[in-house]
Amino acid sequence: MLVNQDTIAAIATPPGNGGVGIIRISGTKVTEIAQKILNKSPEARQAIFSSFINEDKTIIDSGICLYFPGPASYTGEDILELQGHGGSVVLDMLLQRVISLGARIANPGEFTERAFLNGKLDLAQAEAVADLIESTTEQSVRSAQKSMQGVFSNQINDIVSELTQLRVYVEAAIDFVDEEIDFLTDGVVEIRIIRLIEKINEIKKTAQQGRLLRDGMTVVLVGKPNAGKSSLLNALAGHEAAIVTDIAGTTRDILRERIQLDGMPLHIIDTAGLRDSDNLIEQEGIRRAHLEIQKADKILLLIDARDQGDEEVLKTLPSDIPLIKVFNKIDLINGSPRIEKTESAYSCYISVKKDSGMDLLKEHLKESVGYDAAADNVFLARRRHIEAIRVGCELVENALSQLRVNKAGELVAEDLRLAQISFSEITGTVTSDELLGKIFSSFCIGK
Repeated sequence: MLVNQDTIAAIATPPGNGGVGIIRISGTKVTEIAQKILNKSPEARQAIFSSFINEDKTIIDSGICLYFPGPASYTGEDILELQGHGGSVVLDMLLQRVISLGARIANPGEFTERAFLNGKLDLAQAEAVADLIESTTEQSVRSAQKSMQGVFSNQINDIVSELTQLRVYVEAAIDFVDEEIDFLTDGVVEIRIIRLIEKINEIKKTAQQGRLLRDGMTVVLVGKPNAGKSSLLNALAGHEAAIVTDIAGTTRDILRERIQLDGMPLHIIDTAGLRDSDNLIEQEGIRRAHLEIQKADKILLLIDARDQGDEEVLKTLPSDIPLIKVFNKIDLINGSPRIEKTESAYSCYISVKKDSGMDLLKEHLKESVGYDAAADNVFLARRRHIEAIRVGCELVENALSQLRVNKAGELVAEDLRLAQISFSEITGTVTSDELLGKIFSSFCIGK
């Protein structure tokens, strides 16, 4: 439950001028503030037109007021919304009036943080509020809504519930050895753990898809000068984002474009051609290129199809980042568009100039990260969710190993306990103040 009983207020609409501007107020002083600003008590859950009165009895503005008594409100506290005109000056005047009556400016995300602390939302649902606001595709909006409605949280809660039941069974067998519950050999725990791992892996797969919807995939284009990196960037972006010439080394700085592949955000980064150069500006571009490569989710190595390969550039690339070799200009060798798998990497044969093989490359990019545009059960997930699921899954798998190999009941119970903590961090059942501060500080002020 919320300990801080301050009444908070903020402008809930975006900065700038607009037709409507909203001041949101939450806390114990809401009714007192409403009485002084509206010169009357507000009706619960009714839209009422009213003037907004200043201290000297002059009218600041007029508009709609909405009053939601707690606990049946977004934050679980009394909430008042004043919906007036969207001018930045008039909104600031109205906010200052609210502050003079005993409220304070809300911290970023404090309304949603109070909703979490008062049990109106769990942590995953609270994060989905920010994700919905920041969504850039229709599919990410739908997925954020699923998270807000508790689809993700319910699946995590089911895992936590199953872990709790397993712990009860295992720890009871340890504590009451006289009852002759031999869980180490009866097979019940092993079967349940195996089924639990299968369920966790399904959630992990869906969460990874949700993470892609939220964050997108960062793809860095690398290769020698004139391999076609800038042309590929333009083709994927759908407009002339980069200058394309026959002169080697045209691109010397980092170019970024954000596009969508069937709803999946894709961050494309074009870099300077990788080669030895005496030009100081080009050297700096190459240095920046290597910095971007280290942060990539996937590398597209552009190679002129007339060459056999690009081992020189390949040696400079990190081995732990997935790579696709893209052989461009196949039209110059009468080649056909295709994708081939080798021991080291996939090879995709295209012609950007002739728009040949581009669909193959796009589909391969989606498939390579397990993205399915037709999936309808996807919820948005964050990197911290993915990490918590990964850690929790490893602990459950370790518990299974302890059961099978060492027959160590106490170690099985401990791994299950730690796994339960890891999954509980996702919904906030177990969390730290530092994590809460990091999450809610990323919200906008009025939310």
